[in-house]
Amino acid sequence: PPRDFTNPHFRGMIGGWLREAVMVVAVVREIMLGERRVALTPAGAGQLVADGHRVLVEQGAGNGASFTDAEYIAAGAEVLRSAGEAWAGADLLLKVKEPLPDEYHYLRPGLQVFTYLHLAGSESLTRQMVASGVTGLAYETIQLPDRSLPLLEPMSVVAGRLALQVGMHYLLHEQGRGVMLAGPPGVPQGQVVVLGAGKVGTNAAMLAARLGARVTVLDVQAEPLRRLDELLDGRVSTVFSTPAAVAEATATADLVIGAVLVAGGRAPIVLQETMVRAMQPGAVICDVAIDQGGCVATTRATTHLHPIYVLHGVVHYAVPNMPALAPRTSTLALTNATLPYVRQIAGRGLAAAIAARPELAGGVNCHAGALTCGPVGEAFGIEVAPLAL
Repeated sequence: PPRDFTNPHFRGMIGGWLREAVMVVAVVREIMLGERRVALTPAGAGQLVADGHRVLVEQGAGNGASFTDAEYIAAGAEVLRSAGEAWAGADLLLKVKEPLPDEYHYLRPGLQVFTYLHLAGSESLTRQMVASGVTGLAYETIQLPDRSLPLLEPMSVVAGRLALQVGMHYLLHEQGRGVMLAGPPGVPQGQVVVLGAGKVGTNAAMLAARLGARVTVLDVQAEPLRRLDELLDGRVSTVFSTPAAVAEATATADLVIGAVLVAGGRAPIVLQETMVRAMQPGAVICDVAIDQGGCVATTRATTHLHPIYVLHGVVHYAVPNMPALAPRTSTLALTNATLPYVRQIAGRGLAAAIAARPELAGGVNCHAGALTCGPVGEAFGIEVAPLAL
């Protein structure tokens, strides 16, 4: 019979079907040391609620980024007292950083976790994710046809700019060289070397050049070097990266920024230990690639509480979650980028969302007990299966 959409009974039936189709999206407080970002702003939560979904937020999840529980409640989200409640109630769980060992027991089949996974940086996490049967979607491996990384880009911009600021700070540290990148007239400029001309490297180089430093950028591809040269009107030196070129550039550098990226895979070692030994005492290395294992042979992951160590007379800074230094800015930028994908997944389900936005398929790193990300499989010798939803 014809459906009468003005009939209250029929409208009630429609409402019931919609309620059954609602996805529960949850946001938890980050537990990585020094991590103050949150995966979703109150405004983002409000958009998902307006779409008809339930949004669960762990109490205090947004405090580090200056978003209060009251703001989430005003947006229509439900604030829960514990992380366990949020994990247990979620169909789709949003995070900023990868699950840590204290969160492994929350992983389960049927749950979708959308976050920066960086699986290539941790074999133990990779194996735990696969064994749990969870669906792991990584922000950093969603790639558009032009090879750009839309969900990694905003944090790369933040990290590149912060790397320069952090490096400047530690150059003035008691263990640093005591060098200003742009001193008064008659004093040599500081020298900055950037390894990699992607988003991180470009933003670090742009800021360094504007501050008046002498900047050298190295990359193994000519095209990003050409773009950077055009962007900065030749104000930086661009060099094709070879071991000899890296050794020569870094030997006299005050600050070296490691910005090498392989999407989804482990970062290659570009700065060897012999090259670090040859650097000037008190020089600073900021290895932004540490999220993917690091591109400097002598770096190991540090924390915001203990961000540096000195090896071979060189100050090393290698904090994996650098954008947490600017948590509110980073959270706003992250939500702007991720929310369209979250709405697609929540509104359509993962399979239909991938049909609508094919790049989402590249974000699925593991599903239903199988590893589906080739570069991660290569990094750890784990068999990779095609994605089957």
